[in-house]
Amino acid sequence: MQYLLLVYTDADLLDKLPAEEFVTEMRACLKRSDALMEQGKVLGFQQLQPASTARTVRARGGRTAVLDGPFAETKEMLAGFNLVEADSMEEAVRMARELPWIKYGSVEVRPVGDIAAMRARVGA
Repeated sequence: MQYLLLVYTDADLLDKLPAEEFVTEMRACLKRSDALMEQGKVLGFQQLQPASTARTVRARGGRTAVLDGPFAETKEMLAGFNLVEADSMEEAVRMARELPWIKYGSVEVRPVGDIAAMRARVGA
């Protein structure tokens, strides 16, 4: 059985973290994840771009809306994810519009971060 571990962070707390401490924390996190991957416990991981880069697609009353950011109502729960390859945010939003779940909740479309660039940044 596989699990997706979604990491939520408080941006205010991260902003207050000294740069060197961030590097130390991120380097340790990456080393731990690498070790767990070697053990077959972690199958893959990726950092998401900030929520401000996301789009939320929903349909209500026969109308589809695309909103900036992840403004899902709190009664909605994360139920799963699709990892897709798209040439642009617009193409990814088109893919989200095709999912039936926008009628029963919403689909947040968020760019995936570049973990290789983060590795280079923190020297891991």
